[in-house]
Amino acid sequence: MPMCGGTSDVKDADEKVQQICNQVKPHVEQKAGKTYDVFTAKSYKSQVVAGTNYFIKVHVGGDEHVHVRVWQKLPCNGGEIELSNIQLSKSHQDPIEYF
Repeated sequence: MPMCGGTSDVKDADEKVQQICNQVKPHVEQKAGKTYDVFTAKSYKSQVVAGTNYFIKVHVGGDEHVHVRVWQKLPCNGGEIELSNIQLSKSHQDPIEYF
């Protein structure tokens, strides 16, 4: 069981996480300064903090991955999703860590 405020164990990405990635893809591309033909969520961790932080490993083509941190507000606060940060030049082997 994760520690209060800590991140969960790594989980395989599901349809919900892919939908989150689809919503933030234009913002990731803008921050990265490039366009991705492939943008497939592979795995993720989550953290509950007045909403949920998602730390998602995303395959963007070839051997390249990016890590994205997305915050989803609580439903009572609208449930909106916003991109918090990205890490570029990641590999499939790079662990997902808090950033």
